Amino acid sequence: MDLTDYTAGFRPELVVIPCGVRKLDHRAQAADMYIGSYHRACRRAAEALQPDRLVILSAFHGLLDLSDEIDPYDIPHGHPDAVTVPILRDQAERFGVTALDPVVILGGARHVALATAIWPHARTPLTGTRGMGEQFARLTAMARAAGTQPPAMAKTRSPRRAVAVRRLNS
Repeated sequence: MDLTDYTAGFRPELVVIPCGVRKLDHRAQAADMYIGSYHRACRRAAEALQPDRLVILSAFHGLLDLSDEIDPYDIPHGHPDAVTVPILRDQAERFGVTALDPVVILGGARHVALATAIWPHARTPLTGTRGMGEQFARLTAMARAAGTQPPAMAKTRSPRRAVAVRRLNS
């Protein structure tokens, strides 16, 4: 599947993005809690798709609206206290998002496996990537194809300068 299959003329009803390891050290809205570059790249790509609804899949909390207030935590997927498919299914029903279509899931294999248990029909544009570098490249391409650019690329025309600016902003 080409990247434009996920972006051109396509507006999902729901985009599910991953949480992140890097977090603020205090209570905050979910939209602000995750500060890592991977979460931010997923968020930019998701917002570029202009979904009807955007949620974060937290390894600890499950589904979060961007406005949900949460405390920082240190529970990765696979941990005994991590969210499970039955919990996620119950949350999706309470959120009223189980029947939405189209759905796009961004994130690594663990996030995708958990989310596709709820939305087996979802599009997963990062599937098949061979590492974080390729995922970042695909996320950037998705954001561009949908008509937005990461701020670093908008500030400069030089690819070498853009990489330096991105590193400083990370």
